[in-house]
Order: sequence, then C-alpha cells, then structure tokens
Amino acid sequence: MKQDGAARPHILLIMADQLRVDCLGYAGGAPVHTPHLDRLAAEGVWFDEAFTHFPVCAPARQSLICGQRPEVFGGLWNYTMGLKVGALAPTAYSWARSLQEQGYQCGYIGKWDVHPEYTPVSYGYDHYVDSAALHRSMMKMDYPEVAYTNGYFGEPDPLPLEHTLTHFTAMQAEQLLERLSETGQPWQLRVNFNEPHLPCRPAQPFASLYTPEDAKEWGSFADTLHGKPYIQSQQLRNWGIESFGWEEWAPIVARYYAVISQLDDAVGKLLHRLEELGLAEATWVIFTSDHGDMCGGHRMMDKHYVMYEDVVKVPLIMRMPGVIPAGHRSDELVYNLLDLPPTILEVCGMAPPCEHAMHGRSMLPWMTGRAGASASSREEVIASYNGQQFGLYTQRMLRSKKWKYVWNLTDVDELYDLEDDPHELYNRIGDPARHELVQQLRKRMYAALLNDGDPMVRNEWMQRQLLGGHKN
Repeated sequence: MKQDGAARPHILLIMADQLRVDCLGYAGGAPVHTPHLDRLAAEGVWFDEAFTHFPVCAPARQSLICGQRPEVFGGLWNYTMGLKVGALAPTAYSWARSLQEQGYQCGYIGKWDVHPEYTPVSYGYDHYVDSAALHRSMMKMDYPEVAYTNGYFGEPDPLPLEHTLTHFTAMQAEQLLERLSETGQPWQLRVNFNEPHLPCRPAQPFASLYTPEDAKEWGSFADTLHGKPYIQSQQLRNWGIESFGWEEWAPIVARYYAVISQLDDAVGKLLHRLEELGLAEATWVIFTSDHGDMCGGHRMMDKHYVMYEDVVKVPLIMRMPGVIPAGHRSDELVYNLLDLPPTILEVCGMAPPCEHAMHGRSMLPWMTGRAGASASSREEVIASYNGQQFGLYTQRMLRSKKWKYVWNLTDVDELYDLEDDPHELYNRIGDPARHELVQQLRKRMYAALLNDGDPMVRNEWMQRQLLGGHKN
C-alpha cells in the first residue's frame, strides 16, 4: 500500500485475553456497555466473522509473532502447565523485527506467553514492560492485606480502579506511547491486557454495574451434550461445575460483563491519550483477542477440548483514518491472528520473506472495501487444538458460513448446521443425509492442513480417517 516517500502509519495493536465477541456493545449480543470500543468500530471496520486459529493463549500468541500455525514450530499448548512443549524460538521470523529493521520503534506491554525464557526484546521489540510483574510488586508494597478467596469464579476487587491491573496496564501503555511519540520515528506499540480472562475481579464502579439478573442465559446453556465427545462432559467434572444451574452461573457471567466494561474503560484512556498527543489520524488502531471464553456456554468454563463459537469467534476492529472507511462492517471469513502479519507488512509497504511461508493473507482489501475484494474471499477457516492441563486431545475444526465440522481424532466427530442450529446443540455427524457433505468437508480439511504443514495428516492412519471414511 505504501508509496515511496509516503508516511508509514504508526500501529497500536491492542489485545484482550479470552474475550467473547458477543459481549461487546456493537455486536448486539449480551447487554454489555463498551462505549469506547463501540466508537472505535463506528470510526473504522469491524469483522463479524473473525476467528482464532487456535483457542489457547500461548500457541495463538506465538502464531501472531510469526504468522504460522503453531503445529509447524511445536507450540502445541501453554508451556506453563501440563507436559513440556516447544515454543517459538527467538531465531524464528518476526514481523516486528521486520518493522524494526525498516526504522520502526517497537514497544510491548503486558502479557507475553511466547517463550518461557526470552522476552519480546528477542523478537524485534525495542521496549518491553511486564505490567503484570510490576503490578504484583505494587500490590505487595501498597496492598499486602488484599486477599482473593473465590478462585476461578471471581469476586469484586477492593482496589481503587486506577490500581487494578487493567488500568495499571493502560497507564504503562500511555507512558510508553509518549516515549515512542518523542522519537520522531514510526512506531508499533502492542498492548496486551490480561482481561477478561478468569478469574474476573471487577472494581468499582464496574463491580456494581451488572446484577445476576442482567446475565441472560446463553442459548446453548440447555445443551445435554448427548451424542458429543465424552471429553465435553468430563470438562464439567474437571471444574466441579456439573451440577451448576443458571443461578450459579449468573453472578459469574455478571462479573465477566463487568470486567469487559472495565477493560473498555482502560482502552478508552489509552485511545484518549493517543488523541491528546495528536497521533490519532496517523495511527492504525487494531483491537482483538487471542480467543473467547465459554463462560457458561454449553454449561462449560474457560476453554479447552471444544471448538464452539464461544471460543473460536473473536472480536476484530480496525481504525485507520483516510484508509478504512468509517462504519464499515465486513462479513468475510478472516483469521484475526494469522491474517494480521501479512496485513501489517502490506500496509507498511513490505513483502513477506520468501523463505518464510505465512499461513494467513492480507486483509487490506476487506478492510477498505476495495472493489474486487470478494475475489479473495475464503470459503472456510481452520482451527486446531492439541491438549492442555487436563490431558492431550487433538482436534481440528473446519468452519464455513453454514457448517462446522470438528475432527476429533480419538472420539466421535462433530457437525453443526450453523444456520438451523446457531447454538450448536445438535451433533449431526451421524445423519445419513449428511454423509456426502461430511466426506467433502473431511477432504477439504485434509487439503488445508496438508498445505499448511500440519504433521497430523502426514501419516497413513490419519489419512484413513479423513480420506478413507474410517471415522464416526
């Protein structure tokens, strides 16, 4: 996009952790107030059909650094729990390093989850602030008496709002934004909030913003899990929530709402500072999340072992004055994390390295509504899962506009008609009328996984499942 001599945009990439897309005001789902993110969407583009390719923190974030699926480099699950696993090496390609080499000053704030030993500085960032570590130090010094007692289910936070992790992270980001703006160079700032990842601990005034009565039962909450993989009912037992009714879930969901509104407020402060510095018109702002959260959907907690919309469908908003038309809404199937690296490179006038195959594609045509953008439209997206703290369990998902097929390598597969069954209650994998469709979806999945280098389809046993019909 960039012409020789043309100004390159500053880039502000804001990432939430475990944020459902239906819990943002502009999405029109749950009754959550997010005025700042709503404004950002109104001033730019939002994607209705954006998906994570991997609904777990570390592998998703590692992919964002390099633009490849984590199976290629061995980042199969979070390296902080469960069996030992690989992580993206600092010698791997990083688009941040490419920007750095072209004169960008690069800053990183907040959650990392890319490597247990190396920091963002080893991946192309000039500045790194571990806001969570600084926050823990502040808590020990200023609030040694504060103790949280309700575990993963969350509770109100007694801290003043400005001392919560959301607003502490935003403050650190504002300070680094000011430093970057003084360099006279184009800059890229990535701000990574921990919220609304459980446990949700909203502070006042947000803690009292929603009551359990405001939390309406999800359309999927009545799921009996009949005809679905065993691991899904085991998921409930793992968390000890198999007997929870909506009366137990409603206050948890209300706290999730509250933390999202608190996060929106923190993002608003950062965007306001961008305007105060006179940088809003020259900055490409991107907001997204690594994945979603079950938060009571299908009666489940957290994520893992499922490919429901709750965790794979994510928010993706962009604003770039003069390039992205205001109020543009896209229904293109996109990957929020795999598509961002090639998009960033194209916007900055750079080409992906020939020796490094990226698994996404530039979203620039869809961002701008460019004529002919539909020619590059996707028919489906692919997501994967390999295991976590409850044990190894391999899944691959193919999701089109109408169908979702989930390949569960060691259990029954899943098929959902998203038009007739948007809450994914009924597994149609055994429907004789869908036999030919399933065979087609399996072949398309095999071709896509093989093209992207997924090792799971390179052996004869897995090929028998996807290509030979030896699968239920």
